[in-house]
Amino acid sequence: MTQNEIIELAIKCGWDNPATNMTPLYEFAKLVAEKEREECALIADQISNNTSIHVLEKYSASEIAKSIRARGYV
Repeated sequence: MTQNEIIELAIKCGWDNPATNMTPLYEFAKLVAEKEREECALIADQISNNTSIHVLEKYSASEIAKSIRARGYV
């Protein structure tokens, strides 16, 4: 995620002046993105570990993506 994308998201969330002292927001966004990537990797690992090779070969990337998108926001 680029800094410009972070600023765009901050504006969408109602951040009044995203041009001022954005360092904490960048760091926060970086940590959230890292955590989310790891959670997505865990979903792929779980599918891989709990699925036989025969079934896994039939499990498409789009189905894995669907599982990741279903996570939503809690």
